[in-house]
Amino acid sequence: MKNFLKMLMIILISIFALGILKDQIIKSIITVTATQVTGAPVRIERFSLGIFKQSVRISGFKIFNPSGFPEGILVDLPKINVDYDLGALINKKLHLIKVEVELKEMDLVKNKEGALNVDSLKVVKEGKKHQAVPSKQMPMQIDELKLGMGRIVLKDYSSGGQLEVKVYDINLHKAYKNITSVQQLTALILAEPMKAAGIQGAQIYGVAMLAGVAVLPVAIVATFAGKDSVSEDLSVDFDRAFNASLSVLKKMGKVDKEDKNAGLIVAEVNSAKVELKVSKKANNKSGIFVSARRYLMPRPEVAAGVLYEIKGKLK
Repeated sequence: MKNFLKMLMIILISIFALGILKDQIIKSIITVTATQVTGAPVRIERFSLGIFKQSVRISGFKIFNPSGFPEGILVDLPKINVDYDLGALINKKLHLIKVEVELKEMDLVKNKEGALNVDSLKVVKEGKKHQAVPSKQMPMQIDELKLGMGRIVLKDYSSGGQLEVKVYDINLHKAYKNITSVQQLTALILAEPMKAAGIQGAQIYGVAMLAGVAVLPVAIVATFAGKDSVSEDLSVDFDRAFNASLSVLKKMGKVDKEDKNAGLIVAEVNSAKVELKVSKKANNKSGIFVSARRYLMPRPEVAAGVLYEIKGKLK
């Protein structure tokens, strides 16, 4: 009986170890493959494949900027959940019943030459070639994709003057049916948030159209209607918050007025009038309120960009 229990324990430990090894091997394969497809570094924090539940769980999937752009994350996908058909996989067909993707943030960078980091991904640059050449990839069918879109940060270095930073808080969830290629899936994940934010002129839209995805950019008026301001309480004292705000506004535009006693700064940023108010809060915290308008029209993406830069400076 004692030997039997020992043997059972060894078997259970071996199964557990093989399960962990299996996940690590598949995680490495996906990381290498995704890096080759995108032409940019890809990292995955956690990966789990369920055989009996026929599910895949991925946490912390990040695509970093391609060569020629500042170091940093381009796409941050904290959660990817997949329900797959094991029978179809055995028959060499990738049938995914449901895919859930949460996009926390996409950081778009336009360099001094006007090139966009997302357009410099290998999957975008070779998109037309992939469409022209018959694909040798395993047949794929995704019944339903649920895509959660958080926010887009756009940093523009192309104007030759001050850095332009705009933040689009999209906060949308959309569902898509009947996706039949990796190109379609990639185009949806990359292009749909940009489309929702109304970002124009990106080459990724051309690849998306070739993949069968409608990508006419339309600004999310319903989300931003009438809104011209953002605000947040930060765990820093008033002096640090005010000084950081003043420094950021001087870097991003032209300061027209500063009144530290009132916590007020007025500036022109991206041709918009920006008013920033810093207030003292309890427990040595500070509140920052930023509004932005251009020709009386609200520019919440400019206000959010200012706050984004202030928070980055205070880290």
